[in-house]
Amino acid sequence: MTNKEVVLRFYEEVFNAWDLSKLDEFMRDDYIQHNPTVEDGKEGFIKFAEFFFGMKPHMEIIKIFENEVHVAVFFKCTLENGMINKVVDIYRLEDGKLAEHWDVVEHDVGDVVTANGRGLF
Repeated sequence: MTNKEVVLRFYEEVFNAWDLSKLDEFMRDDYIQHNPTVEDGKEGFIKFAEFFFGMKPHMEIIKIFENEVHVAVFFKCTLENGMINKVVDIYRLEDGKLAEHWDVVEHDVGDVVTANGRGLF
């Protein structure tokens, strides 16, 4: 399985299913986190996800890119309350598992009107 395929499965089977039971298949215990609000390690991700899944998010992947050890995912994240976030996640994988994570998030972009008329996604 390619790194890109691992990340795609992670989004469907963990994020979009709101299911942490398969996390061991996808993530290293010593997962490094660069989001300033989330603690390192698998336990840090679990703590974040338990809160985040309560908002019933759905990720719609727009683009995904892969090189040797990194995968970048650009997606639309829609929450149950209707809020839409524009997100880029970047992962470094090691031995077929998520080892490190960076992200950039634009919050609440559902009503944004673009100057160029192309839209955000």
